This record gives sequence, C-alpha cells and structure tokens, in this order.
Amino acid sequence: MLICDSHCDTLYKFYTKETDNLDITPEKLKQGGVSLQTCAMYVGSSPKKQDILQAAEGMVKIVKACRKSGAVFVDDPKDIEEGKIKYLLSVEGGEIMEDDISSVEYYRNLGVRMASLTWNYDNKLASCHVGDLERGLTPTGKQIVKEFNRLKIAVDLSHINEKGFWDVLGYSQKPPMASHSCAKAICNHSRNLSDTQLRELFNAGGFVGLNFYPRFLNENSIANLNDVLRHIVHMYKMGGDGKVGFGSDFDGIEIKTKGIKDPTDYPALLDYMRQSGEFSNSDIENIAGRAFINYFKKL
Repeated sequence: MLICDSHCDTLYKFYTKETDNLDITPEKLKQGGVSLQTCAMYVGSSPKKQDILQAAEGMVKIVKACRKSGAVFVDDPKDIEEGKIKYLLSVEGGEIMEDDISSVEYYRNLGVRMASLTWNYDNKLASCHVGDLERGLTPTGKQIVKEFNRLKIAVDLSHINEKGFWDVLGYSQKPPMASHSCAKAICNHSRNLSDTQLRELFNAGGFVGLNFYPRFLNENSIANLNDVLRHIVHMYKMGGDGKVGFGSDFDGIEIKTKGIKDPTDYPALLDYMRQSGEFSNSDIENIAGRAFINYFKKL
C-alpha cells in the first residue's frame, strides 16, 4: 500500500538545527511504510522579511544537500513506489514570493509542487485565519495564484482565512487543496474547515490532508485515533470520498495525538480504520495515499 503525507516541517527543524528527536527520519518512514513525505519550506515565525528570505534560502541549501546525499525528491507523486521513500517539496507561507512573481518559477524549478499563500501572518497575497477576516485574496495574490496554475503548483488553503478561501476557490483555474487541516464541525478551531468549505472544495476536485495536531482534532486538546477517524468519516460525508488523506504536521506540532506519534504508527492507524468498519479496502488505500496521488493529475 502506498502511504503519502502531505505536510511536515522537518526542513525547518534542520534549518534551526533542532534535529534531536525528529518525528520524520528515513528510518521512521521506512518502518511506517511511507512512500512519499511532503516536506514544507516553512517561512518561520518571524514577521521580518529578511529572516523569512534567509530561512527559505537556508532550506533550499538543505534540500540540495539532501539530494546530493541520496534523498530522492519527485516532481509528481505518481512517480513513487511501494517500499521506497521519496520526498515532495512544498512552501508554507507566500511571503517568500510576494515581492517578485518570478520567484514562483524559481521555486517551481527547485521542485516545489504545493504552496500556501499565508502562514499565521497577513501578507501582500492574502490574510490568514487569525488576521484580517474581511480581507481576502489581493490583486497580487491573484497574480500568484494564476502563476501557480500555470506552473502546476497546488494552491494550499491551509492557514488562509475564510474570505481568502472563497476568493481562491472562485479565482483558481485548478482545484486547490488543504495540506494539513481538519473539520470545524468536529473541532471548532479557526484553522479547520467548515462543512460548506469542505463540500465546495471537494466538489471542485480538491484534496484535504488530515492534520494530527490534537488541538485541531478535539476541543479538549487531547486526541486519540478515534478523533482521527471521526474527522475522516465526517469529511467523507461532506463528499470527500477519494479526496482525503494524511497531512500529519509532524515536526511542526509540540503535542501528539495518542496512537500516532510519528510515521511508525501509520500501520496501527490503518488497522484501526479497517477494524472500525467505516471504510472499504479501496477507501483505506485512497486515504493512505492514492487520493493524494490522484489529486495531482488534476493540476
């Protein structure tokens, strides 16, 4: 079975040299049977442009070093194989592109296939989920989305506010996605997606990678595998059949959901899903990775 994860922050951990006790390592990916790990170039928590650009370039150097040491980064998820670990590159935070539209092509040439317009700050492209709720996609943001469409980069809606979500959904010529988000009906958090958002995103052909952060899974901030199951079942009810997968947020979350601490727990999670009786074998294959692979065929 092909297992794909649409989001982790391990590159930033390497950039900040916080590499003790990483969630994502080749050994853990192999033990968990993961074939594709998406690695985000996360802009960092500093609002200063100099720090953001420095972090981005630092992670570019790390990716190049990883390639030299033998890590395989694919340009398309369809190029993965069971039993072999490969990586996909994404960007988390459009700040690194907001001042120069030509930089989109620069990152695309590096292998970036997914990019979010915001992190937790408003920028020149759009506003985030905790920012200006009345401000959506800006004219510059529209230019960037158009460039993403041209270069077959998935527009990632995780972290954007609701107005920006709807603006992108109406403007983008290709289906957007949410790489690491959960269902607001199950856990009412600003980072999660409402039923209306989920329905329309799925209707558009989009994809959602389920985030394993307990605070997005359960309002008590304590979560287990049943909470993961509840969110996926709910997304399927909203039309997510074949359009939902895993977006762990590993190495970017400080607390863990009981039963899924790192990639080594994927087999147990998949077994739990089978035993629940909620999903067919085909459903589980889709959720494990096939849905993520199929999404990229639409770009």
